[in-house]
Amino acid sequence: MPKLLVANRGEIAIRIFRTARKKGWKCVAVYSEADRHSLHLAHADEAYCIGPAPAKDSYLNIPSILEAAKKSGAGFIHPGYGFLSEKSEFVSAVESAGLVFIGPGVEAMQKLGSKIAAKQIAEQLGIPLVPGYHRPIRDDGEGIAMARHIGVPLMIKAAAGGGGKGMRVVKDLSQIVEAISRARAESKASFADDSIFLEKYIENPRHVEVQIMADLSGRCIAFPERECSLQRRHQKLMEESPCVFISSTTREALRRDAVRLAQACGYTNTGTVEFIVDAEENYYFLEMNTRLQVEHTVTEMLTGLDLVDLQLDIALGRSLPFTQEEIRSVGHAMQWRIYAEDPAQGFMPSTGQITKYLAPTLPQIRIDSGYGQGSEVEVYYDPMIAKLIASDQDRFSCMERLKEALQQFIIEGIETSIPFGIRVLEHPAVLAGDLSTGFLDQHLNEILYPPDLEDKYLAAAAAAYHYYRTQSGQLKLPNHE
Repeated sequence: MPKLLVANRGEIAIRIFRTARKKGWKCVAVYSEADRHSLHLAHADEAYCIGPAPAKDSYLNIPSILEAAKKSGAGFIHPGYGFLSEKSEFVSAVESAGLVFIGPGVEAMQKLGSKIAAKQIAEQLGIPLVPGYHRPIRDDGEGIAMARHIGVPLMIKAAAGGGGKGMRVVKDLSQIVEAISRARAESKASFADDSIFLEKYIENPRHVEVQIMADLSGRCIAFPERECSLQRRHQKLMEESPCVFISSTTREALRRDAVRLAQACGYTNTGTVEFIVDAEENYYFLEMNTRLQVEHTVTEMLTGLDLVDLQLDIALGRSLPFTQEEIRSVGHAMQWRIYAEDPAQGFMPSTGQITKYLAPTLPQIRIDSGYGQGSEVEVYYDPMIAKLIASDQDRFSCMERLKEALQQFIIEGIETSIPFGIRVLEHPAVLAGDLSTGFLDQHLNEILYPPDLEDKYLAAAAAAYHYYRTQSGQLKLPNHE
């Protein structure tokens, strides 16, 4: 009976454990001292503490994770997403210990895990790239020279990692030196790598991605594309599939190039090839995430497939059980990420104990969460509380179903992005599918403070003032003479 250690925490650990246990696998959890009471521990057969609360001392601690695998006798390690999931040195350490890493091999991850290396491979394959300098910037002098050559607006990007870390938009060349310095520092802190490169900044593009799955024989298939254009600070908030604005020709081209890129690198297991697409449907390769993604649930809702189940089978050496033509998708699926943060206060993280947690129970709704009533939201980790996924026959019905679920989702004790999500889903442009990666920046105030909400505030203020005047006339004011 295989034994699987998940080198992660929270909802993604729970989600992987659920599939593994259905397959009859034994499950091993790891946890930091801050996660001693985390819900993911209850879904495993065994659990091992791997260090103090800070991620660098626990979930990024490779020796400690491998020691837990050794103590438990786990033969397989799934990284989830984030933390060590895209670190080739972790893959190498796992394989050197005689264990199986649930993901791509070291060489493929090294080629595609670096945005610079991946773009160079894509360029050789003739896959379109955003104009730019796809080499590491060595110093400020080279950065200034390349920025002048590319022209503004331009984007500074970290070569490693994701999630918007180490990214800066520069619209004035006088800002380039400071922006390079900040991007380097953030990339170094987040990924222990300060390599950066420069690209032309495409105004208001759509973000479209293609998830692939490849077995050990080299056969690779692409799943229906997902759109992830609704973002804040380059971090996705809502994902959906299919993408409603692209033609079948563009759709097939994206899938074809995603598969070509993966096969050219000898890629195995799952990963996601990301593109940006402009209003004329010109598309450009962005990067490849060499792991399972947060939004894999959207694809699962749309196709009825279990992607983690496929991952585990591939790790056992099994072939993909279907062809590209046999993948079926029905209707529309959409996911909203619920974060512990306060949108009205600049999306400031909200920590503390969840005093009330009531999740909706509705048809065609899926909830992946690592928290419940009484859970503590710590400052050390990503603030995502849950993923809420809906499916229906068409996009509008799917959005209505998702909104209804958000309206019934109650989380108290901390601030969350639930009310914000409801307002986003009510915005006319979102309803029409008129999105871009800059949408939230451009419409944030009207979403946070819609006109009808302003009228309610004015009415409440008028009522309060009237009450004050009425009451003050009946009270005897103190004599200060």
